[in-house]
Amino acid sequence: MSAIVPAACKATAAVIFLHGLGDTGHGWAQAMAAIRTPHVKYICPHAPVMPVTLNMNMAMPSWFDIINLNPDAEEDESGIKRAAESVKALIDQEVKSGIPSHRIVLGGFSQGGALSLYSALTARQKLAGVVALSCWLPLRNSLSQSVISSNKDISVLQCHGEEDPLVPLIFGSLTVEKLKMMLNPSNITFKTYPGMAHSACPEEMMDIKQFIEKQLPPINQ
Repeated sequence: MSAIVPAACKATAAVIFLHGLGDTGHGWAQAMAAIRTPHVKYICPHAPVMPVTLNMNMAMPSWFDIINLNPDAEEDESGIKRAAESVKALIDQEVKSGIPSHRIVLGGFSQGGALSLYSALTARQKLAGVVALSCWLPLRNSLSQSVISSNKDISVLQCHGEEDPLVPLIFGSLTVEKLKMMLNPSNITFKTYPGMAHSACPEEMMDIKQFIEKQLPPINQ
């Protein structure tokens, strides 16, 4: 299930945005509604509930298991790949409803941002862009240029708070360096926000709005 902000007029483009660990799609649907573009539909799916190792095996909405948050931590490879397949199925669903994949921006925050990056790099569908907020690149050591088929030239907006205590800024910096090795570096934008913790801020939301409007311009009917 997803929280959906419908387009104000005929939807000719879509944004699929994945929330962070322990959250639901509702909060981000509200945030997207505040920066909406009339011809764009916003889809904010809810993650399944599962036990999360990082949080003492408590069950909560999570796209995949997180063992811990240091850079060398073991990763839930099968869970990440399974979650990416469900994201690609969501993209296919929009394509079936008449929105071509190159008119879809994929995005997410924290764990959702990590999944949006991994899904875009491994998708066969050509996407319009990725918005990766306060996140990291999962399975980065097993990802190589050879994996990326359709999205070598994808535009990426990566954003990070400079005071993030949960996913430190260095994660964002290392991720952007890795992405620049795998993708066309001139299409990657990395923005940091002074004083911002593991959250969003109005300035970041305006940057997201501008990125979406640039990647998903209206189609002249």
